[in-house]
Order: sequence, then C-alpha cells, then structure tokens
Amino acid sequence: MFIHALAIALLSAGPVPQTDDVAVAQIEATCLDYIDGQLEGDPKRVARSLHPDLAKRAIIGDTPDERLGLRRMTKEELVDLTRQGVLRTPREAWQRACRILDRTSDTASVRLETKWFVDYFHMGRFGDRWVIVNALWYPIPRAASTSKPPASPQ
Repeated sequence: MFIHALAIALLSAGPVPQTDDVAVAQIEATCLDYIDGQLEGDPKRVARSLHPDLAKRAIIGDTPDERLGLRRMTKEELVDLTRQGVLRTPREAWQRACRILDRTSDTASVRLETKWFVDYFHMGRFGDRWVIVNALWYPIPRAASTSKPPASPQ
C-alpha cells in the first residue's frame, strides 16, 4: 500500500525538475534552432523548435479590415517559408543573441535579437523538451540596421 501511494505521489508531481544549467542550455538551443534554422534554410530545425499550436504575431495596428490588427503566422507557415529559404543568410552575416528574461521549471520568456528583427518568445517545457509556444516580434527600423535585411517571412 505504501509503495502504491508513493508511486501515485511521484507520478502526480510532474516531470523531474531540470538543473539550472540543463534548462538554460535547452532553452538557448531551442532559440538557436529557431533562428539558425531560418538563416540556414533548414525547415526541420525550425519545426523542432516550435509547438504544433504556435501563435506567432506582429502588431500592425488598425487597418481598414481590423482594429488592433495583428499579422498572424502558424508553425506550418513559418516552416514553409524556411523551406523556401526566405531568410537564408550567409553565416558570416549572422548577428543573433538569445537572452532568457524569466524562467520557471516549465515556462520561459526569451528575447531573440537579430540585426533585422526582435522576437519575444514564451516557451514551454514538455517532458524534457523546450519549444516556442508564442512569439511576438517586431522589425528593427532599417536606419538602425547596417545591412539590408533578408525578405521577411514574418
């Protein structure tokens, strides 16, 4: 009876907590899969960084068709644009940085900055895997960027 109660308690406790170092490394790897996959034109790498129900958004403001307008993108759309090579960029032109803003055992807020755009991610840990669940992004104004951005898939 005691062993049965202990097993139920352990199973209901959820996933085993990760050490800080492991979680940080996995969160950063997910962020880099997202951006490096796009810059390399590797759709499999991008796909593995994303939750199946990804909500990727950019604020576009009021439009004739929508108040408080958002540009919306799904996982499938982003993976397809990556397959097309829309952001493919030579490695020597890459400038990107991932910074974890906040983290719990199963959630993280992350900022990805490139010379062309900034993404804010909400990530979730599912088992031992971290994926991007939500992304809100904005372009960096061209005057602030020293190079021409690739065509935006976003």
